[in-house]
Amino acid sequence: MDPTKNWNSEKQSAFLYRVLSQHESNPERKHLFERLGEEAENQAAIWEAKFTPGLSPTHFKIPLRVYATSLLIRVFGPRNLRGILSAMKVRGMSVYLPQITSHAMPNEVSQVGSRHHGLGAGGWLRASVFGVNDGLVSNASLVLGAAGASLDHRTILFTGLAGMAGGAFSMACGEYISVKSQREFFEKQIALEKEELQLYPEEEAKELALIFEARGLSKADAERTGKALIADPARALQTLAREELGVDPDDLGSAPLAAGSSFLSFVVGAFVPVSPYLFTFMESPLVVSVFLTALSLLGIGASVSLFTGRSAFWGALRMLLLGAFSGVCTFALGYALNVGIS
Repeated sequence: MDPTKNWNSEKQSAFLYRVLSQHESNPERKHLFERLGEEAENQAAIWEAKFTPGLSPTHFKIPLRVYATSLLIRVFGPRNLRGILSAMKVRGMSVYLPQITSHAMPNEVSQVGSRHHGLGAGGWLRASVFGVNDGLVSNASLVLGAAGASLDHRTILFTGLAGMAGGAFSMACGEYISVKSQREFFEKQIALEKEELQLYPEEEAKELALIFEARGLSKADAERTGKALIADPARALQTLAREELGVDPDDLGSAPLAAGSSFLSFVVGAFVPVSPYLFTFMESPLVVSVFLTALSLLGIGASVSLFTGRSAFWGALRMLLLGAFSGVCTFALGYALNVGIS
């Protein structure tokens, strides 16, 4: 462990906490960041005591990345930057997560973290539904654009299949990198929390108490709960990850699974508009393609209402209108290009 590196890290956090407290309008959160800044300074002092004589840094220099983040906080506010701030060792971002009013704040250790259970359920289903929608709209637009350019059926078929394959691989690669990067980030942050928990457990207990207090627990109960949690290192690490990082360590996501589900869902959606062109005997595959696409859009729109809680009818109609707008625009573009070139 490099004391200088850790000292700089704590000083950076303290600087950002001060900026956050200055630009946070909520009194409880403002107080939280002020106290967390003080704790970061205390932890920096612990590392400073470990410096080799004569090698201590003379003063803290604000790195460009940290200074740029402070400017972004001033412009966009703390809530909109919680992901970036978590990556820069700024804790307490869970106070910006949606509150679950049906669950009270914990009054005992066993209740801590219970509000997180089940929050990730159905996440893969949501991603699959939107993956199908992406494949459906993008490939339907591609088919309509090719049809607008008066391409023959065989060319439209190959264009649609190529679009399906290219889009599916693109979605899979993008989802893999996204989930993998996020997982690596959280694994690094959790490892850092584990290291700090071993080095200065009392300071970590104070940080937890501050966060619990900011979320509505009395100061005495918050301090008691924080100390009780730190007594169980395994549970403490789980809670620190949830309350300080706003993440469930047991639900970081699987990159291969995310990539595979994105690939398959995109293929399912993209195959619908191109499928009529597989049948050579069909005289008007475009009409059938438009019909199947519209029907699928209505179904997806109704399915999305399961996640939003909105009306299934209006959800289906909205999805149909958006898909129709995209299709009409690409058909008109294909037609215009064909006329212009010819």
